[in-house]
Amino acid sequence: MNLLESHTVPQLEKPIRLQEYGIGIFSTNPTRSGFKKAIKKGLVFVNGTRAATALFINGGECIELFQEESNTKKEFVFPLEVIFEDDYLAVILKPSGIVVSGNSFATIANALEQNLKKSSHKDAILPRPVHRLDYPTSGLLLIGKTNSATIALTKLFEEKKIEKTYHAVTIGKMDSSGEINIPVDNKESKSIFTVLQTIPSEKYEYLNLVQLQPKTGRRHQLRKHLYEIGAPILGDKDYFIEGLISYGNGLYLHASQLEFIHPFSNQSMTFEKELPKKFKRIFPG
Repeated sequence: MNLLESHTVPQLEKPIRLQEYGIGIFSTNPTRSGFKKAIKKGLVFVNGTRAATALFINGGECIELFQEESNTKKEFVFPLEVIFEDDYLAVILKPSGIVVSGNSFATIANALEQNLKKSSHKDAILPRPVHRLDYPTSGLLLIGKTNSATIALTKLFEEKKIEKTYHAVTIGKMDSSGEINIPVDNKESKSIFTVLQTIPSEKYEYLNLVQLQPKTGRRHQLRKHLYEIGAPILGDKDYFIEGLISYGNGLYLHASQLEFIHPFSNQSMTFEKELPKKFKRIFPG
């Protein structure tokens, strides 16, 4: 094993479990779940002894985080379009048809290291996505390159200080604009929509180019909301009207814009990405 980082515990007011104390003390493994997995894999040592999750920390201990040795590091070679990058964060274009992260080898997360420059800051980490886009959804994805940036961006999302705009092609007749407040997974949910264009369709009656702004962040929220008002997204294989499903070109949902205040420079950041070609083939104007 290779030593990654070490940490000396300051004086504590009262003992605390190692798995709780260890959250955020190592820049290469800052999360609760990640640190707990490292303990279970035998990669965490306290005062030179392999640690257990039930161990209590009292103060003064030396905690060491090791890395498993690997003779061959398999890289996922997948070129990504980088929209913006600095020493703290990046914005990349996620293509449709690939997952953001997870247990699979072919993920956006596994492709980031080869596409982005390593941060020069002391708390630099392997770049990681700070939010998700569904497998069939394309668009802008925000990436953290340092531990502090990842924490700050996650907090901005939690506080709803990052504005996300999507575009979709929907099926059927819709009002010109509106607000959808239908609960998702029994949780309060809110989406704003504006119909930009509508064209007649022999198969679908109408197709609409719709701008969407989710005000909450529930799983599949936009897809579920549009389905619930009778205007499902073209190409959606999970939320569709019987007989009106399209299999040809995937899901017509694109994360087109991100707006937020940079957590370190305090600059107002706005990023936009034009609609994919498949959208323009339906709505060329």
